[in-house]
Amino acid sequence: MNKKTIKDIDVKGKKVLVRCDFNVPMDENQNIRDNKRIVGALPTIQYLLENNCAIILCSHLGRPKGEFKLEYSLKPVAKELEKLLGKEVIVANDVIGEDAKAKAKELQKGQILLLENVRFHKEETDNDKEFAKELASMAEIYVSDAFGTTHRAHASTAGVAEFLPAVAGFLIEKELKFLGNAIENPERPFVAILGGAKVSDKIGVIDNLLEKVDTLIIGGGMAYTFFKAQGYEVGASICEVDKLDLAKALMKKAEEKNVKLMLPVDTKIGNPDNPEGESKTVKYNEIPEGWEGFDIGEETINLFIEELKHAKTVFWNGPLGLFEVEQFAKGTNGIAKALADIECITIVGGGDSSAALKKAGVEDKMTHISTGGGASLEFLEGKALPGIECLLS
Repeated sequence: MNKKTIKDIDVKGKKVLVRCDFNVPMDENQNIRDNKRIVGALPTIQYLLENNCAIILCSHLGRPKGEFKLEYSLKPVAKELEKLLGKEVIVANDVIGEDAKAKAKELQKGQILLLENVRFHKEETDNDKEFAKELASMAEIYVSDAFGTTHRAHASTAGVAEFLPAVAGFLIEKELKFLGNAIENPERPFVAILGGAKVSDKIGVIDNLLEKVDTLIIGGGMAYTFFKAQGYEVGASICEVDKLDLAKALMKKAEEKNVKLMLPVDTKIGNPDNPEGESKTVKYNEIPEGWEGFDIGEETINLFIEELKHAKTVFWNGPLGLFEVEQFAKGTNGIAKALADIECITIVGGGDSSAALKKAGVEDKMTHISTGGGASLEFLEGKALPGIECLLS
């Protein structure tokens, strides 16, 4: 993914449109609960300020579905940006309307303008050409820095690149560096850990990783589909019975590719209707009827950690159990804390994996935590991401 970044072109004194990912969680009073995504945009914004650019920022927030909805306004983001940058952020009341265009036209070098939520227009998600053209008309250069949306061919993530020179910001450059190297040129042994509920969500990722990794560790809800595929009973555990043949095919591929495929050897089970009630640990092939597997057992945790100790590169996506419930968080927390102590490159897919690391208190010990859940998975599947493809090479 050899794409040009803002350092590869002359941005000095230019008017620059930057697509950020300001899709931050807020409470009912529109107070930002986690500003990590806003902080992630700062290096690109600072660089453009140092180069005396006039900066126009745009982003989506939530799912307003093409309508103006006050609870999805980006005004609280502007306040947070002002606090972080120690500098005024001008706010437009619309996206491509009179207010946005007038403010963009008057914008001076060294100033920042934040447009309203691009998803207030359904033309954004439709990748409407005219909408993209109007958006692009406000600037001279387009910078893509919202990795979490690059798998979407939307007007502000891909469409504008048809009308402006388009390059990556520092956040996207970092994502491509870590994810790209992990896939194409990893330090070995390369171990991938995949968790989460369903095999169907990760088919492409498992298939592609089997071409790249030395060891593939599978945990979480999807492990029970693999157990069932081997003929074992899984009680009331999550199981995709329509994916049993697929699970068999993936196990066969691992064998053919000489990849060590590791599944749990024991599992912590509980009441499907009351996960906070009674629990016990059993062997993976001894799950009683009416019980649901919610976590990996102690023996499995130790087995997985032993394997990880030899790794030089680790990619992890998806929790290994129902980590939101304390008694079933042990597997995910145990692996997270072990990874924090192992000297290797640790790359974590966003979403639940990132939340699990935060809960375990080891977020800052990882080499790289991806900002794009869906985008990082599609990248790891080997799919072309429209928001990356459109950038200059």
